[in-house]
Amino acid sequence: MSRIYELTLEAPPGDIITYDPERLADAMRIDDPSRLAIEAMGSQALVTIYPADPLADVRLPGPELLAMDERGRIWIGSYHNGRRVHVQLYDPVSGSAQRLLLFGTTGAGKSTGGQVLLAGMKRSGIATFYGDLKEGQSAPEARGQVDWAVYSQEGVIAQLHTAWCVMRERAARYAAAGRSKFLRDRPDPLLYVVIDEANRLLEKGAPYRDLATFYIKDIGRTGRSLGVGIALFAQAGHLDELGGSDTMRAMLKEGEVLLLRWTSSMMQTLVADGLLPAGQKLAPIPKKAGATRLVSQFETEAADDRPGTQGTGYHLSGPYPGAKMRFFRVGSPIPTEGLDPEMLALYGDDPHAVLEKASWPAAGRAYADKLDGADAYNAAFPPPDTDGEEGGGRSRSSGGAPAAPGRPQTAARLTIADRVQAALEGADGDMDAHALLEAVNADGGRPVKLGSIRNALSNLR
Repeated sequence: MSRIYELTLEAPPGDIITYDPERLADAMRIDDPSRLAIEAMGSQALVTIYPADPLADVRLPGPELLAMDERGRIWIGSYHNGRRVHVQLYDPVSGSAQRLLLFGTTGAGKSTGGQVLLAGMKRSGIATFYGDLKEGQSAPEARGQVDWAVYSQEGVIAQLHTAWCVMRERAARYAAAGRSKFLRDRPDPLLYVVIDEANRLLEKGAPYRDLATFYIKDIGRTGRSLGVGIALFAQAGHLDELGGSDTMRAMLKEGEVLLLRWTSSMMQTLVADGLLPAGQKLAPIPKKAGATRLVSQFETEAADDRPGTQGTGYHLSGPYPGAKMRFFRVGSPIPTEGLDPEMLALYGDDPHAVLEKASWPAAGRAYADKLDGADAYNAAFPPPDTDGEEGGGRSRSSGGAPAAPGRPQTAARLTIADRVQAALEGADGDMDAHALLEAVNADGGRPVKLGSIRNALSNLR
């Protein structure tokens, strides 16, 4: 009879348990590291030995179970010990939308995991702006299942600008109503901007990197209390590849973070930023699970038919950051010609949620006509010589292609006191004058100096 062994370890008080997963498996003569699960926290550790890989086949009992629960969470998969993995998209206590990051190298299973998240958003009544920068190949079944789908960098920039304008409109409307918190579906739905292959938008040299970084940072900081969330699915070896380390570090520390297969530099960043307990080292995730062995040149080499590990990773912001988990294995087991019917079934036949009508004027024509590419970009950022209502002015490059626009012009028309007030309202905690200076100078308006910030604070008092 197969057995599961669980070992509880404890170091002397004050000591921190450190370990190397591969060396520990070798010392215990476990030829298949996927059978070994290690969780450590300070001076305590839990080691579980399974008779076989416990995450070999994680199946979703029914698509309807992807819907958000009363705590604003969706069920996305399972831990090695069978516990559910939940991702929180809405906090009903604080009335906040969340920030979500899904990292993984090529072939780690981001596309499938992303589809689980998108299907959960649809079944939860979330209005979703989805940008697939793999030209629609990451999640082709999502077309028609979200409120607005685009497949170009220009389209994503238009979506970010639109969500930013909706965020500002909601702020004014809620303030007039005397509301300080977002109440889901009372009357407005949660709105999420989901950017797949976000590394292509935010890598160094990308044409819209600076503007995208501004929008992501401002939506992530201010949009939470207005029911506007941001989700990035990306492959990256270092945070600097994603729009600058400061922007991503803020999202990592406060948001929902899912890490699939990773690089060593990314792991060093996560440890340095305190996202992992001191001394903890996550067990690496190979491309294939199962035991490996040395094969003599005199033996017949057997075919490598070990199963893949796509979708296996860690929920770093969850209650068990060191516990290995896996997304539900969804969709057809082999590639299909055209859309995958099993993947489509995840989304269901019900209509998707849409942005509230009260915000349609602020959203503008790019949203109304569900535009993509240059059309979406031009609608969001009309040239100075047009009468468009959306966005601010921009310039054109010599070849007639749209040039990256300047930062949003709305902030330029606000007083310094207004901008300081907005920064304070969007802050996660207390801010001193220097922190306010940084936040105000990042809002897209005219640069200001420290003395102006202090004067504005005095006037506000």
